[in-house]
Amino acid sequence: MTTPAILPINTALISVSDKTGIVEFASFLASHGVKILSTGGTATSLRNAGIEVTDVSDVTGFPEIMDGRVKTLHPHIHGGILAKRDNPDHRQAMQAHEIDGIDLVVLNLYPFEQTLARTADIDALIENIDIGGPAMTRAAAKNHEFVGIVTHPDDYQHVCDAITEQGGLDGAMRRKLAQKAFAMTARYDQMISGWLDSITTDQKSSDGLPSELHLSAPQTMSLRYGENPHQKAGYYTLDTQTACVGNARQIQGKALSYNNINDTDAAFRLASEFSAPTIAIIKHANPCGVATADRLADAWQGAFEADPVSAFGGIIAMNRPLDSDTAQQISAIFSEVIIAPDADEQALEILSAKPNLRVLLTGGMADPAAPSMAIRSVAGGLLVQTADNGQLDDSAMKIVTEKHPSDAEMADLKMAWRIAKHVKSNAIVYVKDQISAAIGAGQMSRVDSCRIAAQKAQDMARHHDWPAPRTQGSVVASDAFFPFADGLLAAIDAGAGAVIQPGGSMRDDEVIAAANEAGIAMVFTGMRHFNH
Repeated sequence: MTTPAILPINTALISVSDKTGIVEFASFLASHGVKILSTGGTATSLRNAGIEVTDVSDVTGFPEIMDGRVKTLHPHIHGGILAKRDNPDHRQAMQAHEIDGIDLVVLNLYPFEQTLARTADIDALIENIDIGGPAMTRAAAKNHEFVGIVTHPDDYQHVCDAITEQGGLDGAMRRKLAQKAFAMTARYDQMISGWLDSITTDQKSSDGLPSELHLSAPQTMSLRYGENPHQKAGYYTLDTQTACVGNARQIQGKALSYNNINDTDAAFRLASEFSAPTIAIIKHANPCGVATADRLADAWQGAFEADPVSAFGGIIAMNRPLDSDTAQQISAIFSEVIIAPDADEQALEILSAKPNLRVLLTGGMADPAAPSMAIRSVAGGLLVQTADNGQLDDSAMKIVTEKHPSDAEMADLKMAWRIAKHVKSNAIVYVKDQISAAIGAGQMSRVDSCRIAAQKAQDMARHHDWPAPRTQGSVVASDAFFPFADGLLAAIDAGAGAVIQPGGSMRDDEVIAAANEAGIAMVFTGMRHFNH
C-alpha cells in the first residue's frame, strides 16, 4: 500500500449536532480552498455564516427522505470515503460511477446521551439514535490511511495547525484521530445498548444488572500516579451529567491525585446524605469528623473538634455553598481538598491565600438514593453490584428493647446510621448532639472497632481538656449486626445510651437481653451497610 505521508485536504464533509466551533473551522477550510459538503442544519449554519456549501443531496442526486433518516447512506458518499486511492480497481470504480474522493470527514453524533439525561420518552430517544453518522465515522476511521476523521471540536485547531504548517494531515495524526473516532462510536453504542437493556431486562432474573457490561469511558484526567508512586493512574468519565468529583469545576489548587479523587468522592457522597447543613471531613476514605447544624460554620466547628488530629491534611465536603465565615475557619488548618456545591466570592478570596488548596465546585449534590452500579476489578474479571443507595425507612425500623429512644436520641441514631454507611467495615459510629463523637473503622472484629472508637474519644477529651469523652451520653451505630453481646457491651462501657443496628444475628436475643439489662434503647433497621 502506498500511503501519503501528508494527506492534502481538497474536499471535506461536515455534519455535526454539536456545532461548537464549527463555523470557524469550516471558514478556515474554505479559506484554504477546501470544497465543503454538508447536510441539514449544519449546511444552514455554514451558509448563514457566508461559507459556500454543497448539499450532500446534490452529490448523491437523491433528496433527504424520511425526516432526514436517509441522506448520506449512498455510494457517492461512502465510495468517496472508503476508496483506497492507491488501488487501481478502486480508482476505476470511482471514475466509472463518477465518485469524487472525500479527504476529511467532520462529524459528531445525534445527542443521545443528552436526550437520555432529560427524558425517558422512547420515541424521542429512538429518534436520537444516529445511523448515518456512525456509518460515516467508522468508514473514515477504517480508511484513515487516505481520509482524516474529526469527531471532537477540541481537534479542530490541531487540524488547522497541521494544514498551515505542513499542508495536510500526517499518518500519525490520522491514526490518532481514527482511534478517537472508534472510541466515540463505541461509547455511543454502549449507551444505547445499556439503555435498551435497562428497559427490556427481566428485573427478577437479572437483579437489575445489565445482561452484558459494556464500558467505554474517555480518560479525562491523567494523574501523576496511583495510590503509590510506582503505580500509573488516570480518571475516566462514565457520566457527564451527575454532580460528582470528576464533573466538578476546579477553582484553584494543584492537580488532583488518585488518592484525592478517591477520598473526595467518599466525602462528597457522605455530605450528600444529609438535608441540614453538614460538613464531612475524610481521611483515607474514612470519615474522621461529621456534623450537622443550623449554620455551616457551626457544622465545621463540630466536625473539626471531633478529631482535629486526623483532620490535618484531610478532605472537606459540605452540602451547602461555602460562605466566608466557614472559609475563614477552614483556612486556619492545612487541607488537601474542599468540595462544595458552590461558594461565594468572599469565601473564594479567603481560600485564594492558599494556592495549593484544591477547591472544587459541583453545582449540586449527589442523590444518595439514585440507582447506579459499583464496579471493582478482581483477577480475571469485574465484580459488579448495584450501589448501596439504601435509605432509612421509618416504617421498617423496629425498637426491640424495653426502653425506647428519646426524640433527640432517635435523631442522633439516624445520623450515626447514615455515617456508618460510609465507614469501612467493621464500622462503629458514635454520635452526640448531631456531631460524630468517635468512629471505629476497618477492623477485623466489631468489638475492636467499638474499643478503638472509645479510645479515640478519650484521646479527644484529653486533647480538648473536656471533662469526659463525647461518647458519654452518645448513641452508637453498627453497620452490621452484633454477632455477640461483647461489642454492644464495649459500646455501653464507652457511654452509649442507644444503639442502631441491622439485627439478624443468631444471637439477637442475647444482644437484646444485654441492652435491656443495661437499660439502653436498641433499634433494628433490617438493612446492612457493609463497605469493604
